[in-house]
Amino acid sequence: MNCRPLVIFLFVCGFFLHHTHGQGEFHLRGPKSKQQLSFIHKNNLIIIPVKVNGKELNFILDTGVSRTILFSLNEIDSLGLKRVKKVKIRGLGSKDPVNALLSQNNKIQLQNIVSLHQNLLFILDSDFDLSAKLGLTIHGIIGYELLKDFVVSIDYSNKKITFYRHAEFRTRKIKNYEKLPLTFYNNKPYVHVNIKLKEQDDPLLVKLLIDSGGSEGLWLFKDSNPFIIAPEHYFHDYLGEGLSGVIMGKRAKIYSVFMGDYELKQPTVAYPDSSAIVIARKQLDRNGSVGGMILSRFKLVLDYKNETLYLKKARKFNAPFNYNMSGIELMYSGQVLVKETETSMLPEEGVSTSGVENIVVTINYNYKFVFKPSYRIFSVRENSPAYLAGLREDDIFLSVNNKAAHLFSLEEIVDLFYSKPNRKFKIKVNRNGYERSFKFKLKKLF
Repeated sequence: MNCRPLVIFLFVCGFFLHHTHGQGEFHLRGPKSKQQLSFIHKNNLIIIPVKVNGKELNFILDTGVSRTILFSLNEIDSLGLKRVKKVKIRGLGSKDPVNALLSQNNKIQLQNIVSLHQNLLFILDSDFDLSAKLGLTIHGIIGYELLKDFVVSIDYSNKKITFYRHAEFRTRKIKNYEKLPLTFYNNKPYVHVNIKLKEQDDPLLVKLLIDSGGSEGLWLFKDSNPFIIAPEHYFHDYLGEGLSGVIMGKRAKIYSVFMGDYELKQPTVAYPDSSAIVIARKQLDRNGSVGGMILSRFKLVLDYKNETLYLKKARKFNAPFNYNMSGIELMYSGQVLVKETETSMLPEEGVSTSGVENIVVTINYNYKFVFKPSYRIFSVRENSPAYLAGLREDDIFLSVNNKAAHLFSLEEIVDLFYSKPNRKFKIKVNRNGYERSFKFKLKKLF
């Protein structure tokens, strides 16, 4: 499966919060020195099981957030949130701040890791629907408040994350790892790395947010450095959604990025529009972000207490950096009833007119209706192959290359759009109650 972002979810790289107070630490219960968890690795994101006040939920582990955030809850009262009051928060995007509830003294648990006095922010904006974009229910985001209390090892290849007590972490585990110093601003980790915009360029030192909650490889902020300017070859694209709205920008490639001594060739890079990253630019010497498409090519160890990142290349280190060549951004759109046929064969003994015994097989056909996933286009890039073929926003997929859409997962369909140039597609959609078919080929843009 390709390592690519279905949608880029750099949605909470920063926000304002007023009138918050300190909170409790996370502790590892029992005599063991570590707690290992399996995680879901979806669209370059780490999704872990977290219990909030006894209710099990799905959270994205996001190094780019300093507060724990909740959303996508149908029944907020079922969590028993405590000491609730209204606040305003703001994240990436060009819209105004959104309303939220601040709740204090909540119990958060990850198996044997527990904190009894955690603050939570509950987003009240129903338009912020991350679950539909991922095709998986996501209830929240957790980052600094958990990561600061442990040495954390992330193995993307085996989908394992391990939390170690600081005092009991053994340095032999990182003997062959590259060591990079971290700096912190507003409880978020930053790393200095070198990039080469073109092959003939000298390496350029940049300061990047480590953002495991972003699916992209790199974000670069235009004009944050005299040498970081608009690329020559690019296309304008949807980059994702933040708490404060849609994020648009230019998508391109640079020659390479160096994570310590590790050089990654031809990574994709996004240059977000300046109106969408006002909050991110509050850190004046920040040049961008490094996200999951790059981080997932390494085994990582985060040691916030000692301000250090350790990394070693993993199996997918040399995988190509792909991008969406169709122009379609697809999302989960609920469920539809699908008619399925079940057949059964019932053998019966019989006698022919000649007196010879034979066997008659009766085939019974039974029908049932079952709920299956439905997928809808929420954005089509202008002048992309899909757009030029006639596909539009709100078209509902019925089939992909003559295979019913509900037989795919959301990720499987989008993976096809990242696969290879000139791949042919025949897409049948429902548009306002009418079936229509469109054909196009993937086109490489750089």
